[in-house]
Parts: sequence; C-alpha cells; structure tokens
Amino acid sequence: MGKPTGFIEYERKLPSKEAAVERIKHYREFVAPFETGELTHQVARCMNCGVPFCHNGCPLGNFIPEFNDAAYKQNWQGAYEILKSTNNFPEFTGRLCPAPCESACVLGINKPAIAIEEIEKHIIEIAFDKGFVKPHIPLMRSGKKIAIIGSGPAGLAAAAQLNYAGHLVTVFERDDKPGGLLRYGIPDFKLEKRIIDRRIRLMEEEGIIFKCNAHVGENVSVNDLLREYHAVVLAIGSTVPRDLTIPGRELNGVYFAMQFLKQQNKRIGNSAFTEQDILASGKNVIVIGGGDTGSDCVGTSHRHGAKTVTQFELLPQPPVGRTSLMPWPNYPMLLKTSTSHEEGGDRKWGITTKEFIGDESGNLKAVKVSDVEWSLNQDGSLKSFAEVAGSEREMPCELAFLAMGFLHPPKTGLMTQLSLEVDTRGNVITKSGTFQTDIAKVFACGDMHRGQSLIVWAISEGRECARNVDEFLMGSSYLETKDNSLLHA
Repeated sequence: MGKPTGFIEYERKLPSKEAAVERIKHYREFVAPFETGELTHQVARCMNCGVPFCHNGCPLGNFIPEFNDAAYKQNWQGAYEILKSTNNFPEFTGRLCPAPCESACVLGINKPAIAIEEIEKHIIEIAFDKGFVKPHIPLMRSGKKIAIIGSGPAGLAAAAQLNYAGHLVTVFERDDKPGGLLRYGIPDFKLEKRIIDRRIRLMEEEGIIFKCNAHVGENVSVNDLLREYHAVVLAIGSTVPRDLTIPGRELNGVYFAMQFLKQQNKRIGNSAFTEQDILASGKNVIVIGGGDTGSDCVGTSHRHGAKTVTQFELLPQPPVGRTSLMPWPNYPMLLKTSTSHEEGGDRKWGITTKEFIGDESGNLKAVKVSDVEWSLNQDGSLKSFAEVAGSEREMPCELAFLAMGFLHPPKTGLMTQLSLEVDTRGNVITKSGTFQTDIAKVFACGDMHRGQSLIVWAISEGRECARNVDEFLMGSSYLETKDNSLLHA
C-alpha cells in the first residue's frame, strides 16, 4: 500500500456536514468534500492486510485496496478505472450504500474501519471533474435487441453492461423520468437528482434508449416486447409495501412511506402528480418502521416543518457494538444514527401500534401504542414478544407513515400476463445461477428476484444478469464478473 503505517498515524474521519438547523431549510445534499489532504490521510489508512476481507464484504467485489493505493498516489484515472471495473455507478453507492465492505474491513477488528464509502464517492466525483468519465460506445453492434423493464439500479446496471457487449438496449420506465427507486424513493438531500441525470445522459450517449411513461403491461404490450426483442430483462423492484391492518387504517392521514417520499421528490423535480398533497407542516408525525425508508420520512418531515417527529420500531434497540451473535466480518445489526436522526425527533424501540384513532371527520388524531418485551432463544437471538401490562397509551398524531419494508413485486400487469413462477415470498423464481425465468428469453434481477435488499446488491444482480443474457444470446460472454473485472478495466 501507499503508506504501510498510515493506519497507525491517522484516525478515521468523515467530511463535515452543514449544521442540522440550516440543512433542514433545503433539500440539497449537505455533506462537504474532504478538506485538502484529508482524503490522502483516509486512503493511507488502508493497510497491507494479508487477506482483504473488504473484497468479500462488497456485493460487487470492489477492488478496494487497489483503488485506495491508486488514490494515495494521486493516480485518479487509475483509481477510477479500478473502481468502474466492478461498479457501474459509484456515484450512487458512494452516497447510499450502508457499506458492508467497511464492516468486513480488517482494520475494523480493533479500530474504526477505512472510510471506504466516502473514498469511493470522492474518486468518482474527481473522475467526473477531471473528464475521465466518458461514454463507453461499443465498436461493433450485435444486432440483438434487448428490452429492460425498470430503470432502477438493477435495470440501469443490466442496461449498461448489455450495451457494453454491443447489444441494442431499450429501457422502459413507467414513471415520467428514469431512475426508479433512485429518483422517486431516495430524498434529494441524500441524492440530488442531477447526479442521476448526469449518468442517464452518459448512457444515452452510449446508445441506450430510454422510454418513459411506458408502463409495460398497462400502456405497453408485453406480447409486443416478446415479439420485437431477442431478450427481456425484468427489473421492476419489490414495490408492494408491508401494510399494518389495524383499526383505523382507512383514516385520512395514514400513508405508506413511499406515497410521501415519491410525492415530495416529484414536487422538487417539477413533475406532475394527481394525488392530494401529503404535507407534514405543523403536524405530529409518527413513522412506523426503524429502517432507512423510515429515516427518510423523518428527514423529509423535518424539512416540511413538522411539529413533532417520532419513529417507532417493534424490535428492541440494537447494540452500539458487535455481540457474540455478530462476529467480524459479518455485517452487524448495530444502532444506526442517520443524518435525519441528527436533525431532531424522537426514536422509540419495542413499540407496537395497536390502533389509529380518528376524529368525527375521519381524520387521524392519535395512535394507540403499547410497549413490548422480547423473549430470547438460547443463543440470545430474538424469539417472540409480549405487550407490557399497563403500557397502553395514546399519542397525538395527525400524520402516520408506514415504513415497514416491502414484500414482493406487484402481482398485476406484466407479472400476471407473463404468468411467471414465484416463490413463497412472491419473488420471481429463476433457474439457478442464470437469472432466467421459466420463459426462455425473459430474465429477472434485482429486488423482484432477490427480495428487498440494498442498492449495491441490485447493481450486482443487474451486472450478473446481463452476463447471463449475453451468454444466452451469443453463446459466451466477455462481460466482467466479480472474478475477472480487472481484466477488462
């Protein structure tokens, strides 16, 4: 590595952030770049470990020590070439990934791990600034036409890879702009949409065609795509949210988290929507669900000017450090304080929501909740919970968001028309290791295949699916895998 003693000399640091009291006044990104010289210190912390577990921790198999070494030597083009050999969209993962690579960092055994996610973001932004990121236009075209259904991270990754292979790729997106979850699920204060637009323009220059307002199975015929294209890749995500079927669910003021987040992103992006405004201004907001989607609702509610914001989680509060159930290098389920939590509000663990209470006009005015206690299995894992006697109470609430995760892809539209085989969870079944459905020319990847997961896993699935499509069409493929990416950097 560039500085073998760097991990001894420098402590982990992250870039500065705009003060919470100021950043909740806008929807822009608020994390500053590293100060001069600090990026060099952070990449210097990557030590010359015998086995770099970060490779395995990353679903994309990123060559992390290698791009850290190049960055330390100020070889930004080299660092970018190494990074893009495994990751089509470092500008997305560098902002949004929970960094399982950092959990697997060897230095993380007894010191804070390398700031891999921030380093990744800096490498790609420096590459854009220096003009290293250019359209990758194939020298030859195969003549094979491929339809990608869905323009989220999995669909975009599959499209990019198949275009690199020389195929003619068209991406169909049901919304008015491409990006899927990235555009209409992630708040702008975490990912400004100019970052997506910059990448989409590049992909269009590479020859990829995007067709928006094209809802396959609704206003675009599935049968037409099967006739006109040599292969079809499904990447529509896992979009059916988990509901909370308790009394009062029908009241005005109870929404799924994505109804709220998508509308706000459309509002900022000047995209039309027909639904009634969902605004947290001056209201007592309760977010049910303790994950990232719930956190995004918290941050958005702050920016609306909510009176109070409270986030519930059924599970007990996670530990702040690894336990015997979370051995290194496995990804640990630890207490996570997001930037939205830093901005204010209250977090409660071990809470069950029993009823939504309305006024005479059918509007939400309160929620009835109880504390719960969890019993444990012999190994210390959670077993079951029971309500704490006497803990039932009402909390004022005019706006509640259900952020309890997603179940499976929608069972209507193209899923029904293709009659695809699904597993017990409702996800599309594919032939082992091929991403191929029971219809030979139809492939599936991302959350609709894997189940709700991380953006980095969606990109990985899109890349691997693309290689299998290429092999299906051509008999073999030169597209990268986790094992040979550097050969084609």
